[in-house]
Amino acid sequence: MYDHTPKQRQRGPIRRLFGAIGRTITWLRIALANLLFIALILFVVLVLMPRAPEPLPDSFALTLAPSGMLVDQRRQPTPMELLFDDGSPPPETQVSDLVDTLHYAAEDERVTGLVMELDGLAGGGISKLEEVGRALVAFRESGKPVVAVGTNFSQQQYYLASYADEIYLHDMGMVLLTGYGAYSSYFKSALDKLHINFHTFQSGAYKSAIEPFSRDDMSDEARANTSQWLNELWGVYTSRVESLRNLPTGAIDDYINNLDQKLRASGGSSARLALESGLVDGLSDHRDIHDQLIPLFGATSGDAHRYRGINHRRYLADIQPFIPRHSDQIGVLVASGRIMDGYQGDGQIGSATMAEQLRSVAENPNIKALVIRVDSPGGSAFASEVIRAEVETLRASGIPVLVSMGSMAASGGYWIAAGADEIWATPTTLTGSIGVFGAIPTFEDSLEHLGIYTDGVGSTALAGATRLDRPLSPQMRDIIQLGVDDIYQRFLVLVAEARGTTPEAVHEVAQGQVWTGASALELGLVDRLGDLNEVIAAAAEHAGLEHYSVEPVSRPMSAREMLLSRLSGSSVGALLPERWLLNLAPPEWRSGLDAGLEPLLMLREFNDPRATYARCLNCTAP
Repeated sequence: MYDHTPKQRQRGPIRRLFGAIGRTITWLRIALANLLFIALILFVVLVLMPRAPEPLPDSFALTLAPSGMLVDQRRQPTPMELLFDDGSPPPETQVSDLVDTLHYAAEDERVTGLVMELDGLAGGGISKLEEVGRALVAFRESGKPVVAVGTNFSQQQYYLASYADEIYLHDMGMVLLTGYGAYSSYFKSALDKLHINFHTFQSGAYKSAIEPFSRDDMSDEARANTSQWLNELWGVYTSRVESLRNLPTGAIDDYINNLDQKLRASGGSSARLALESGLVDGLSDHRDIHDQLIPLFGATSGDAHRYRGINHRRYLADIQPFIPRHSDQIGVLVASGRIMDGYQGDGQIGSATMAEQLRSVAENPNIKALVIRVDSPGGSAFASEVIRAEVETLRASGIPVLVSMGSMAASGGYWIAAGADEIWATPTTLTGSIGVFGAIPTFEDSLEHLGIYTDGVGSTALAGATRLDRPLSPQMRDIIQLGVDDIYQRFLVLVAEARGTTPEAVHEVAQGQVWTGASALELGLVDRLGDLNEVIAAAAEHAGLEHYSVEPVSRPMSAREMLLSRLSGSSVGALLPERWLLNLAPPEWRSGLDAGLEPLLMLREFNDPRATYARCLNCTAP
C-alpha cells in the first residue's frame, strides 16, 4: 500500500496555480466581453445621434456636381456598399435632388451663382437632362451667373453645360458629340452554334424585344420605328443646344459630320476647335478656371486659389429642415426599373412591393392625391396587371392618381400608366411599345451534343412540356402563342377603355411601336406634356389644394438597412480602415456597360412561369 500524502502535497500548489490562471482568464474574458458590448452600445449611439451640420458661409456659389447616372430612384445599395462607404461620389444622382436644389437656391440670398462641374456625370437620358435643364433656366431667371467647367464634355455633359452663361473647357480637353444611335447585338447564329433552341412568340409586328434571339439583324419594321423616335430625340438635342449657344441651325450636325476636316484645320487641337466653333467660351486649366471664378464668388477660407463653392448635396441637406411642411400632402411614388413579380428592392418594380405602397397611400389620411413617376421599359405582363389593378382600386377610393412618365414608360410601363386619371409625359419620353412577347429557351440539343439525354414517361401530353432539357412540343407552342395573343388583346382593351377609344384604333399605334412623348400626345396615348413638378401641381388641382407638401411614398427600410444607412452617413464610417472598403468597378465602367449586351442580361429575367412579357428592349433612351 502506497502513501499518497507527499504527492498530494506536491500537487496542491500546482493545482492552485492553474486554478488561479483559469479564474483570471475567465475574468478577463467576461470583462472583455462586457467592454466590447459597452463599446458596441456607444458605437450605435454615436451613429444614431443627430449631428449638427456645419453652418454654410454667408455667401457662396452653389456647385452642381452630379455623379454617375441621372436616375429617378437610386438603386438599393448592397449592405457592404452602405457599411464601407468611403465618401466617394455616388454612382447615381437623383434628378429630383438637382431640381429641388436649383429651385431653392434661386431664392436663397446666400447663393451668389452656380458652377456646374460635370466631369463626374455619366449620363442619364435626354428626358432627365431636359428636366434639369428647365430648372437651370428658372435659376438663370434669378439673375445669378451660371458657369460650366469641365476637363472634357461628353454629349450628355455638354447638353447641361449649354444652359450656362459661360462654358470653360480645359485647354487639353474636347467636346465629344457623336449623335444618337440605337445598336444591339444579335445572337441567333451564336445560339445555333451552341445548339440552344430559343422559342419566341410575339403579338405586334414592331415588338422587337425578342429579335436579338430570333434574328441576326434588325427587322425593317424595327429599323423604321427606331429611326423615327431616334431622329426626333436628336432633333430636340440639336435645336436646344443651338438655341442656347446662339449657333446657326445645323451647326451641331456640321460639327459632327465634318469633325476630321475641322480638327485638321485647327491643327489637331480639339479644345481650340470647340472654342472656334462656339461650343465653349474659354480654354483654361483647373487653376486658371478657379482664378476666374474667385472674383465672382470669393475664395475658400484657407485656400486663396479656390473659389468659394458649396456642393449641392451639402446645400440640400442644409435647407431640408427649413422646408415648410403642410398637413395636406401630394404623394410621389417612383416606379423605376424593370417590372418583376413579388417583392423587389429600389431600382426595380416589384408587383407585391408596389401594391403595398399603393395600399399605404389609401391608408394615409394626409395624402390627398398621388403622382406615380414611371421610368420603366416594362417587364412581366402579369406583374404589370397586378399594379394597374391596384392603381384603379386606389382611384376608386377617391384619391386622384396621375402618372408622370420619365425617360421611358413603355410596354409594361404603359400598362401601369393606363390605370391613372391622367398620363403626363415629357416631349422626349419614350413610351408606347404596346405589345407582348413570349420566350422559352430549351437546351436539349446542347445537352445531346455533350452526350446527355432526357427520357421518361408522363401521365398527360403536357407532362414535362416546359422542361428546359426537352424539345418544346407543337402543342405547347400553340398554347404559349395563344396566351401571348390573348394578353395582347387584353392590353389593347384596357388601353382603349382608359383612353376612350377602340381596341382597333389602339392596335394601329400599338404592335410594339415606340413613340416619343410629343408623338404620343398627338396619337392620344398621353394627356399632357410636362415635367414632374408640373404633374405634382396638376395633382394638387385635382385634389383642390393650394398649400401642400410633397411626400415620397417609399418602400419601408428594414432595421438592418436603416442602421447601415446611418452608418454610411456617420463620421464613424470614416474611421474604418481604407483597406476594408469594398472596391467596385468605377461608376463610369458600370454605367457604360455596352448596351449591346443588354439582351444577354435580359435572359435572367425570362423566369415568368407564364412565359409572357410586356417589355421593350429598344427603349434605352440616349
